[in-house]
Amino acid sequence: MSESGHSQPGLYERRRRWNRDKDMGHQSLSGPGRDRDYVPWDRDRDRREPVDEPVGTVMQKTPIILAKPPAERSKGAPTPTPTPAPAATPAIEKPIVLMKSREESKGVAGGTETSVQPPAAAAKVEKEGQRPTQPVYQIQNRGMGSTTPTSVMDPVVGQAKLLAPEKMKHSIKLVDDQMNWCDSAIEYLLDQTDVLVVGVLGLQGTGKSMVMSLLSANQPEEDQRTYVFRTQSQEIKERGGNQTSGIDFFITQERIIFLDTQPILSPSILDHLINNDRKLPPEYNLPHTYVEMQSLQIAAFLFTVCHVVIVVQDWFTDLSLYRFLQTAEMVKPSTPSPSHESSGSSGSDEGTEYYPHIVFLQNKAKRENFCPRNLKQMHLVIDKIMMHSHLKYKGTLSMLECNIFPGLPPSYLDTEVNLFLLPFMDTDADDALPRAAPGSGPLFSLLPGYKGHPSFQSLIAKLRSQIMSMSRPQLSHTILTEKNWFHYAARIWDGVKKSSALAEYSRLLA
Repeated sequence: MSESGHSQPGLYERRRRWNRDKDMGHQSLSGPGRDRDYVPWDRDRDRREPVDEPVGTVMQKTPIILAKPPAERSKGAPTPTPTPAPAATPAIEKPIVLMKSREESKGVAGGTETSVQPPAAAAKVEKEGQRPTQPVYQIQNRGMGSTTPTSVMDPVVGQAKLLAPEKMKHSIKLVDDQMNWCDSAIEYLLDQTDVLVVGVLGLQGTGKSMVMSLLSANQPEEDQRTYVFRTQSQEIKERGGNQTSGIDFFITQERIIFLDTQPILSPSILDHLINNDRKLPPEYNLPHTYVEMQSLQIAAFLFTVCHVVIVVQDWFTDLSLYRFLQTAEMVKPSTPSPSHESSGSSGSDEGTEYYPHIVFLQNKAKRENFCPRNLKQMHLVIDKIMMHSHLKYKGTLSMLECNIFPGLPPSYLDTEVNLFLLPFMDTDADDALPRAAPGSGPLFSLLPGYKGHPSFQSLIAKLRSQIMSMSRPQLSHTILTEKNWFHYAARIWDGVKKSSALAEYSRLLA
């Protein structure tokens, strides 16, 4: 007792007061102020000076210390209330700091966040944080800017490359009237290999430009002044002139290149040379020799760079036209070999030489030309004339497969060449046809007269479908894209103008 004499009275005094407060309950709140001031001081003193007590006393003290008196509970109740505010403040400030670092990283390279974490992690955080609220191209731009070098393509430029190519509204010059190459067509070409090149040859006034316009972008019911290839006006027809000079270029949205050419062996071009006293190149002495050599250069060029060459004629048949085609085939430049070793023997060159598909188009055909008997005779004549030619003049186009002659079996034509017939394109032709007799009945009087062939619109549509579905063999020993074809054609044209075979043939004509 003497060892704890100083501490026992204070301990008993404190217990007695606690028990009294416990019995009074909430009435202790209205007790004297000294009791409320005394309790926290004793608690602090007991913390500083621990007292050794028996086990039983400690067991009674433990729940009293853990369970605070109501006076302290009322004092300490407001204390945890502001506690969530400081804890919630960093949670709100954290995204604000991140957003600020993103804005700073957009203006200044690196930023505050770059020094804390590596650039790869920063870019990942930016992408994941901005995806719900920012457009995709902005995320890619910022992400690529922080992790990739500056040589990365601009998204705007990449989007422009994915857009559809510019649509041509009219033809442009590939070769001008002075027989010089033009480079303006390269702007409309792409880096893709699925391209079909279609050229046309024919005498003056046969309708080459009209046929190429209808095959490429126009319809028969449209005004001819809006055609992509300009046709002959009434004034030019009256004075016997030609509309097209050189080679015109047009490419469709289906990536089909159409090449319209000036008339071969044209008398109007010869008349223009003679009457205007135009100076001839030094290698040509006579104007008619120069006109014929121009025609041979154009034909040899088309036989080398085109998949399909359409030969248009308006009456059957002109033997001088076939003789011209055979001459152009003879002076055609050879296909460039992949290596110098392949030019060994003439037999091997003959096997690797390229020749296009050739289609004979009989324009302005009459009703008797569509007679099956006459059609068979036309096929036989063309086959006899072209039998020694290397040009692919049969097996790629058929009128019997177009259901134009539904009663004829496929075996009706023994040797079917690439021949197609087109009637006159006249919108008022149906009104001019004779009607049935009035007394034949009410039904037959309403029917149009017999034409002997389908309408021009249906025939040009069938011709277009067959031309577009033709095979597209390789023009050279390597696969050419559209732009590569343009450079290849420029090289072939330069080679044609400097061809030794054409120069020798010109010397023989003189």
